[in-house]
Amino acid sequence: MTSIIYVGMDVHTTNYTLCSYIYGEDDVFAQVQVGPDYMNILKYLERIRKTYDDCYIQCGYEAGSLGYSLYHQLTHHGVDCVILAPTSMPETRRKGVKNDKRDAKKIAKCLANNTYSPVYVPTKDDDAVKEYIRMRDDQKDAVKKLKQRILSFCTRHGKFFGEGNSWTQKHLAWLNKLDCGNAVLNETLREYLILYHQAAEKVGLYDKRIEEIAKLEVYAERVKKLTCFIGIKAHTALALIVETGDFARFAKAHNYSSYLGLVPGEDSSGSSIQRTGITKAGNSHLRRLLVESAHSYNRGTPGKKSKTLAARQAGNEPKVIAYADRANERLRRKFHRLMYRNTKYNVAITAIAREMACFIWGMMTDNVA
Repeated sequence: MTSIIYVGMDVHTTNYTLCSYIYGEDDVFAQVQVGPDYMNILKYLERIRKTYDDCYIQCGYEAGSLGYSLYHQLTHHGVDCVILAPTSMPETRRKGVKNDKRDAKKIAKCLANNTYSPVYVPTKDDDAVKEYIRMRDDQKDAVKKLKQRILSFCTRHGKFFGEGNSWTQKHLAWLNKLDCGNAVLNETLREYLILYHQAAEKVGLYDKRIEEIAKLEVYAERVKKLTCFIGIKAHTALALIVETGDFARFAKAHNYSSYLGLVPGEDSSGSSIQRTGITKAGNSHLRRLLVESAHSYNRGTPGKKSKTLAARQAGNEPKVIAYADRANERLRRKFHRLMYRNTKYNVAITAIAREMACFIWGMMTDNVA
C-alpha cells in the first residue's frame, strides 16, 4: 500500500462536492462537483484508484439531511465510509467565507488528522424503530400546537375557563358546551376540537404500538431495566436503546452525558475559567426526552416508592432494582437540595437530566455494583 487517500464529501440533496487529500500534503486535489447519486461517487473513486495504484481510500461526510442512506449505499459496494458528527469537528471557517468546496476540504482534512467523532450508525431495525418513535413525537407536538390554538381562540373571544387546569375532563366538557355567540365561531371551535381528539387518539395508538415493540425479545430486557428509573417508561426507554445503540462505546458515564449535550461548555482563556450553559451537542432528541423525564423528580417524597414504579420494577434482578432505587433516591434529594439553594428550576432539571444519563449508562453497561 503506497498511500491512504481521504475523500471529503459535502453532500446535499441537489449535488455532491468531492475532494481528495493525502496526509501531510498542503492542499486537496481532484475537486469536483457531481449530481446527487452515489454511483457518481463510485466512478470518482475508480478514477482515483487508476491514478494512484495500490492506494486505500476512506470517505466521509457530515451528518445531515441524507441520514444513513448514502453510508449504506457506499458500504454495500465495499467503500470505507464514515459519518462525521458536525459538533466534533474543529471550526476553522472565517466569517463570511463558506462554500461547498471549503466544506469538502475541511471534511477530508478531519478524516486525515482524525479530528472528529464518528456518528453511530444503527442497524436497519433500530433505525426503523427510531423513525417510528420520532413520528409519534411529531404527532405529540401537533397535539400541543392544537391545544395552544384552541386556548388562543378562546382568549381572542373572551372565553376563559376558571375552574382548574386546562385539558382536564372538566375543561374538555366546558369546551364542548361553550357558546361563542356566533354560528360560524361555534363551528370553528367544533372543528378545532375534532382535530384535537383525532390527533390525541393517534398518539394513544402510537404509544400502544411502541409498547408492543418494546416487548420484542431484542428490546424487552433492556427496556425493563430502564423503566426502573422514575420518569422512564417504554417510549423513552426504547428511544434510548435504539438511538444510542451500544452504550459500551462510551468509556465513562460522563462521556455519555457529553454525547447528549448535557454537560456545561467552557469559554476560558489563560487563568480565567468561564463555564457556559450546556453544549447542546449530539443527540437533541434524547436530550429532550431525558429533560422531560427529569421533571418527574420534582414530585413524590424521597425514600418512598409509588405503586406504579414498584410494578415496573417487578421481575428485574435485585441488584438492578437496588441500583435504580439508589439513583432515584439520589436524584430526588439532589433536586430538592438545588431548589433549597434557590437554583433556577430549569438549571436544576438539567442537572438532574445530566446525572440521570450517567445512571442510565451504568445500567446499560452492567456497572450496577
